[in-house]
Amino acid sequence: MKDEQVSRTAQMTAYSRGYHSRNDTPVIFDDFLAFDMLGHEERRSLEEQMLAMLRSANPEAAAAFNDDESALNWLMQSGASAPIVLGRARYAEELLKQAMEQGARQYVMLGAGLDTFAFRHPELLADMQLFELDHQGTQAHKRRRLEELEWEISNNLYFIPVDFTRTSLIDVLRESAFDPQVPAFFSWLGVTYYLTQSEVMATLRDIAAISAPGSSVVFDYLDTDAYVYRLAAPRVQRMIEVVRLLEEQMLSGFNPFSLASELERVGMTLVEDLSPADIHKRYFWGRTDHYRACEHAHFAYAALSKARY
Repeated sequence: MKDEQVSRTAQMTAYSRGYHSRNDTPVIFDDFLAFDMLGHEERRSLEEQMLAMLRSANPEAAAAFNDDESALNWLMQSGASAPIVLGRARYAEELLKQAMEQGARQYVMLGAGLDTFAFRHPELLADMQLFELDHQGTQAHKRRRLEELEWEISNNLYFIPVDFTRTSLIDVLRESAFDPQVPAFFSWLGVTYYLTQSEVMATLRDIAAISAPGSSVVFDYLDTDAYVYRLAAPRVQRMIEVVRLLEEQMLSGFNPFSLASELERVGMTLVEDLSPADIHKRYFWGRTDHYRACEHAHFAYAALSKARY
């Protein structure tokens, strides 16, 4: 992705959150500001692209619907990405509130995209500092949109451009208002897929190295089977192909059975690793629509080990 470009996957993430908030019941995660963040023209453009992809990739399914609205509803609910987007967002914000109760006063969003947390929860932002880190093109796009919306930006909100493939997280945070003596909660959602395993581990190592005791991180990942064609679920195969066409290729995943030991090597302790079955039971069980937890998608929560890395 070029430096000046907004991430297409960030736009799709915002669309999934906004669509779900306005169209589905019950709501798994209510991002009632996501569509405002995108704007009408951007939303319409994304819808046209998704419907075009459906007609190209699955013409039989596309022909089964009488109108675009029905096709889009089926596509959103039955695809791989929306369940990941909605489940991980809810999980992360549940953990954030727990972390705040335990003393965290800094929230670091790695790959913040078009997230609206600062404007959905001003009551929480009053008690913490929020650092939004993302690729400069996506962040510039978001800041322009905030100006257009005329939403008030809190003094506790900091925007920090970063490229995880080129820049050390430690260096970036040291140059900001981040305080390494104050416990922090890190969320890293929708990013690990697009980095090499060494880049992912380097960032996790940086989090452990710069953070105070009591800090923690939540991140999502695909298991390694997702990248083996004969083992991957069909809708996950389609998701990987779609983002490749968007020039934001998915590169790596984790083996759930070795994740704990890998985290230990960078100074972290795995607290929880939700499997697809765990995620389905927690957030999707009993739904009468097409939403189901995505095969191969995991949500991991890790805390700094007692011994500072």
